[in-house]
Amino acid sequence: MCQPNPDGSPQELECSAALTCPDPTQRRWQLWGQTQSGQWVTVTTQCMGGPPPEVALPTVTPGDVLSALRRVGLPRLETFVQPASKTLVNFDTIFYTESEPVQVDLTILGQAVDVVATPSRFRWVFGDGSSTTTAVPGDPYPAKTITHRYADAQVTVAPHVEVSYTAEFRVNGGGWQPIDGTVTTVGPPTSLRVAEATAVLSGDHG
Repeated sequence: MCQPNPDGSPQELECSAALTCPDPTQRRWQLWGQTQSGQWVTVTTQCMGGPPPEVALPTVTPGDVLSALRRVGLPRLETFVQPASKTLVNFDTIFYTESEPVQVDLTILGQAVDVVATPSRFRWVFGDGSSTTTAVPGDPYPAKTITHRYADAQVTVAPHVEVSYTAEFRVNGGGWQPIDGTVTTVGPPTSLRVAEATAVLSGDHG
């Protein structure tokens, strides 16, 4: 707006004609057009500049978070057995694992996402073709929260636990939201020998 035609660079940017916008941070510019005779004419004027417009951030959905969790993975839990390494046939063998909530920091669609995943279901695979599912991680001896009896002796089995996590998340420090669906991990196998007890007399029974 500060020169009579668009030839060359403007020598002034803060002339009175440029300062006629309702927003004082903007300046008025004009669009020039050239006729067939070569004459410049004003096509239109428009206020431009000022602070950048606010851009709405994309929405992070529970499905986005669930996909990200399955991609990065969650902890695989170890199976503990009592008695360890070797047990007896037809004996209550104790199983348990150590579980606790897990916090995961993710970046999804350019935004900071906090996730808390909690073990909620445990599928115990005993290595002899049988399995059971519980809502608890079990306990060590003397508790017998989760036990299994092996029917065949002189075999080595490899039990493990499969853990399903439920989770909730928040975006950029906002409110917590639940996630539909779970993330399941398969724990490492534990070697366990199943033996058969043999009765032996001892002491003086004369």
